[in-house]
Amino acid sequence: MPRVGVLEMIAVNRVMARGQLLRYRGGENGFTTRFERRLSEKIGVKHALTVNSGTSALISALVGAGIGPGDEVLVPAYTWIATAAAVLAVGAVPVLVDIDETLTIDPHDIERRITPFTKAIIPVHMLNLVCNMDAIAEIAKRHRLIIVEDACQAVGITYRGRRVGSIGDAGAFSFNQYKNLNSGEGGAVLTNSDRIFVRARMYHDVGSYTREHAFEGNEPYFAGINLRVSEVTGAILHAQLPRLDPLIRRMRKRRDIMTRVLSDAKAFRISPHNDPESAAGLSIIFDSASDAEAFAKKRRGVERLIDTGRHVYTNWIPVLTQRTFDDRMNPYRWARREIEYSAETCPRTLDILSRTCRVSLGTQFPAILSYALARTLISGVS
Repeated sequence: MPRVGVLEMIAVNRVMARGQLLRYRGGENGFTTRFERRLSEKIGVKHALTVNSGTSALISALVGAGIGPGDEVLVPAYTWIATAAAVLAVGAVPVLVDIDETLTIDPHDIERRITPFTKAIIPVHMLNLVCNMDAIAEIAKRHRLIIVEDACQAVGITYRGRRVGSIGDAGAFSFNQYKNLNSGEGGAVLTNSDRIFVRARMYHDVGSYTREHAFEGNEPYFAGINLRVSEVTGAILHAQLPRLDPLIRRMRKRRDIMTRVLSDAKAFRISPHNDPESAAGLSIIFDSASDAEAFAKKRRGVERLIDTGRHVYTNWIPVLTQRTFDDRMNPYRWARREIEYSAETCPRTLDILSRTCRVSLGTQFPAILSYALARTLISGVS
């Protein structure tokens, strides 16, 4: 995770000294607004909207894109439950799709899961690993589907020269403590669509009918909820944004070092990547689940992905049981066909996760330690 230090403290102190903690009603054009401008420039999108979490960013993006009751949205079976929960929050239903060995949604399985009721795809860039966005974009164009990129775990990462979050119709970032930008909690919606942006901004600000925004568009007002951030969050993110690209450069450098060493091992292989030239995440894959389990147990900085649990669809109990806070508001009642889930819904995903280990890149330590760590990982491995 990125470190939080003096620059963030200075920025927060400036907010506290001014006494203007709200981003609106006196806080306009403050740290949050300036952060959004700089973020949109860096990512290469027309609009950026800061919200209070990555989950809120996904929900706001889906609202912005017009996803709602009766719609089906394709989500990968390996992601944080928030990806599927955001779909349910707007009244639509998630349809689970297998991943491939890149640990991202499998374009071939996307084709298999599309129905007449499919409205959108949420490709998730997990662990700083990018989806095959060219293939996904081609499928979406052919079937007239909306793409909302979940780039919460890949803020600032590029896919073939473009920043993730800027490739689909909308994108979502997370800024919680374990992400590439860290404000404790936070998120952002990114889009080039005026309509998606205006609708997302309305929704995140309880309809925002009292604001005098510079750009409103022609969208009629509708009721939303409060997903706003304070100027404290905006100050932290504004101070930290210049560190994003140096962090990613460290990731890539350490990945290159470790990949060269780990490629010598015969017991496993480097997982395939959808953009090897700019790769910033690293995982390895074994022929058997038992080999991956044994490797992870004996080595620090390595985790077998099936053992992390929380990102595996079989542990998404609220989704699998199709339960919401009130059955009268249950999106599955509005679905236009019966949706079923089971532990066998995405068997290939479970197989891949059981054989794959994530390798920590140690981005806060000198690069030479990446070489030493890689040599340690393959010691005793044929």
